[in-house]
Amino acid sequence: MGGGSPSQPAWALNPQAVMERWHDTTIGFEEGCVMKAISGLLIALAATNLAGCETTATSAPVQVTRFHLGAPLERGSLTVEPAPGGASESLEFQTYAAAVRSQLLSQGFATPAGGASAQYVAVVGVSRNTREGPPRRSPFTIGIGGGGYSGGYGGGVGLGGGVSFPLGKSRSRDIIGTEMSVQIRRRSDNVVIWEGRAQTEADERAPAAQPEQAAGKLAHALFLGFPGESGRSITVR
Repeated sequence: MGGGSPSQPAWALNPQAVMERWHDTTIGFEEGCVMKAISGLLIALAATNLAGCETTATSAPVQVTRFHLGAPLERGSLTVEPAPGGASESLEFQTYAAAVRSQLLSQGFATPAGGASAQYVAVVGVSRNTREGPPRRSPFTIGIGGGGYSGGYGGGVGLGGGVSFPLGKSRSRDIIGTEMSVQIRRRSDNVVIWEGRAQTEADERAPAAQPEQAAGKLAHALFLGFPGESGRSITVR
């Protein structure tokens, strides 16, 4: 009765030692839970940051400049052709040509009937270039500090130090610049009666950087309020 079981460890015979042993085990368990919670938070925020980076899309407004003779523009039949050196058969040109044609038809021009020769020709030129954009830093940061867990019996564990750091790496993305120019010429004498230029930029991953959306955006801005004020540059958002 007074000696205890031979299989028991020595510390089991001392109540104070038992309590200290229990405390150490509990603190270790709870500290582990705290660190696991922090690790889970880091993973969740990192995943959110990556998702945000993938869906962020930026594009600039369109800068437009137009010139014309000042007299009212008589409408008539019209065809769209590429600027010298352009390939009318390319899919990319057809995308921009279709956008220009759609806008001009909405302005009162018409497609020539049958095999008739058009009264006007819209000469379309397109150029695209790429430049490196500014580096992007992660919008998320996490701080660990200013307190922590404190154990109950005989001591505790604290997390502190005011550590703060961003999630994700800084990196740059390319910026795609697109410019569209259009000249409307009278076919009879080849005189340019109207011309304009529109340009914009977009993040390489933004939908606005793709030819389909860039073509529609530029054509819409270029013919907004057609024929527009001659010699004036405007910004279309």
